[in-house]
Amino acid sequence: MAGIVSEESVLGKSVEGISSGQHYHSGEALAEWRSSEQVENGITSTSPPYWDTDDEEDCGLKPSELYGKHTWKIEKFSQISKRELRSNAFEIGGYKWYILIYPQGCDVCNHLSLFLCVANHDKFLPGWSHFAQFTIAIANKDPKKSKHSDTLHRFWKKEHDWGWKKFMELSKVYDGFVDTSDNLIIKAQVQVIREKSDRPFRCLDRQYRRELVRVYLTNVEQICRRFVEERRSKLRKLIEDKARWSSFFAFWGGIDQNSRRHMSREKTDVILKVIVKHFFIEKEVTSTLVMDSLYSGLKALEGQTKGKKGRVNLLGAEEMPAPIVHVENNMFVLVDDVSLLLERAATEPLPPKDEKGPQNRTKDGNSGEDFDNDSMQHDEMRLTELGRRTLEIFVLVHVFSNKIEVAYREAVALKRQEELIREEEAASQAESEKRAKRRVNDREKKSKKKQVWLAHIEILLSRDL
Repeated sequence: MAGIVSEESVLGKSVEGISSGQHYHSGEALAEWRSSEQVENGITSTSPPYWDTDDEEDCGLKPSELYGKHTWKIEKFSQISKRELRSNAFEIGGYKWYILIYPQGCDVCNHLSLFLCVANHDKFLPGWSHFAQFTIAIANKDPKKSKHSDTLHRFWKKEHDWGWKKFMELSKVYDGFVDTSDNLIIKAQVQVIREKSDRPFRCLDRQYRRELVRVYLTNVEQICRRFVEERRSKLRKLIEDKARWSSFFAFWGGIDQNSRRHMSREKTDVILKVIVKHFFIEKEVTSTLVMDSLYSGLKALEGQTKGKKGRVNLLGAEEMPAPIVHVENNMFVLVDDVSLLLERAATEPLPPKDEKGPQNRTKDGNSGEDFDNDSMQHDEMRLTELGRRTLEIFVLVHVFSNKIEVAYREAVALKRQEELIREEEAASQAESEKRAKRRVNDREKKSKKKQVWLAHIEILLSRDL
């Protein structure tokens, strides 16, 4: 019989998925060479400790416990006549899922459509939702040609299925995807996400993250660099405004040390909430990697503060720049005078871009396990360093903008108010002196008139005599 299936479940690029009833977004982009087999072959970890540690204070399920894989082999694929075909239900992250395939396309022509669906969604209580990142792949006889698509989606009552209407052109299905035995193999990786709003959080299982890093590292680096460059540009404008910078420098120099220390720190939970809100965009497939990057970067900052030199040295072969921020007693603390740190942040160059990004790294002549270990360690260290530098700039700008600059503006406003009061007092004094002078002049004029009148009277009297 056509469409015989066998399945296997295992528990624990920049494209958007769509519901089978919604609009389509292309799924062609970033997965030309990625081979899930390279990840699945159990490569020995060389990751820095910051990268591979989960939140020790979190008592809930870890990302590795919320991640799983499912393989679905469809036999005699060419003989399938059904409009749609469903896999058996499989459980990952405490929820049941199934894969839905339309061999001839769902509301489209000449394409194979694929979706991940929540099983038994109609039996859930009102208001339910599952938030997950997932990858669906169709295996090719050449693993590097396997077709992968990734997306991040919140499943709920009206969007309980999500995927790609145009996952693959039908003309390409028989180009190595359907094997000589007429089997089509579909692989799904599902990572259920437990979001946090109060601090950067670990999103991804280690092996799944490593696979995504090789595809999306360049995208994550662009996000972090864009943020840092925008903030640095604003700082440069402040410093280049000589009058304003001189005014701020005078203000800061006139503040006592205790007040400086108080203004140069902020509670970690205050800033971390803002960071999550800024960087975790629910519809962006790279958001999970950005969160993992910021999480590892935060651990690196905490490790620097505690003097864990062994761990810090793992973050890169190059000498790390001097820190801008320390983490002490649940507070972010600027490590130096803020004026010096602002000048450093505005002028200190970022690490050079990684020209050998994940898309072309296979071309540098290395191969085998040594290459995989080296490349993964390189990528993870770079992602951790991006998170650390992004956090430092975010903290510096936040502390400056929300505490120090506020105090500076208040001082400038107070000074201006005092100047206005003095100007008003001076104007009032000048007006009083002017009125007094007019009164003196009036009295003098009256006195002169009186003298003239008296003199005239005397003259008249003398004539009468």
